[in-house]
Amino acid sequence: MDFQGKIKVGIVGAAGYTAGELLRILVNHPLVEIVFAQSGSHAGEPVWSAHADLLGETDLRFVSSVPVEGVDVLFLCSGHGKAKPFVASLPESYKGAIIDLGNDFRIAADAGDFVYGLPEAFRDKIVKSRHIANPGCFATSIQLALLPMAAKDLLPEIHVTGITGSTGAGQAPSETTHFSWRSDNLSVYKAFTHQHLSEIRETLVSMAPGFGGEINFVPVRGDFARGILASVYLDTDLTEEEAVAVYKEYYKDEPFVHVIDSNPDMKMVVNTNKCVLNVRKHGRKLHVISVIDNLVKGASGQAVQNMNLVFGIPEDTGLHLKATRF
Repeated sequence: MDFQGKIKVGIVGAAGYTAGELLRILVNHPLVEIVFAQSGSHAGEPVWSAHADLLGETDLRFVSSVPVEGVDVLFLCSGHGKAKPFVASLPESYKGAIIDLGNDFRIAADAGDFVYGLPEAFRDKIVKSRHIANPGCFATSIQLALLPMAAKDLLPEIHVTGITGSTGAGQAPSETTHFSWRSDNLSVYKAFTHQHLSEIRETLVSMAPGFGGEINFVPVRGDFARGILASVYLDTDLTEEEAVAVYKEYYKDEPFVHVIDSNPDMKMVVNTNKCVLNVRKHGRKLHVISVIDNLVKGASGQAVQNMNLVFGIPEDTGLHLKATRF
């Protein structure tokens, strides 16, 4: 839809990592007014008390309630399993948009009228919807590595190793997010069973009806705070030149996805909404490296990109973010 004036935003569950990134982006978004940031545990405190990087950027304080009157879009950052009961509790008078950053509506069987918010695959549906299920972080990085092959229905069995920073586990402390455990350490978790596999498969099947192969995914906990590197490989008869051409053609008009000829690293994308891809052929194996920031393109930046699409403004508005290279 086309929108005039400023988009009035409310954030539910505003004290966590994804909400902090969302606030960082939205306080500088030229077409947004943040109406409230809700947090039961921080009610009455300044937002910077939980998100110290926002000191001096906003005078906003956390509130305990969710005052939806006059709000154009709600971002739900409360965590997995909490969005469905919240949406069900909204008054019928609320007609604004909803963007859920959790996993409650990502799978078709649970989605209702929520559209899966991967713009590079479903932009045409997103712009017509008011309810968006933001993709998972690993799901985003892996799907962006595979969409061009899916669009050509050229997907066989898929193999992925992905490494993610500690912020991917959320803000709640645990043994495997504790600095003393995580520092100078690596570990595999949820091998072949990661929760993002279902949404990845649904996207690939929707684009490539002939796809019936396995998605063999081994996630790794990295000893760093943020970023994802996904190393994806599959068999193909395409030459390297043909495969690179397929990727560059698919992403030629995408503002945030860049196919480069050199080896990418995470510092190219951390703190940005970019995904950088490299495509190479080794024998019969096509190897695709995909790097994103798990909190931005993998969460809050993509959520803002979806908001921009829903409200009919340029999708890169407020998302010209610079990576921290050094």
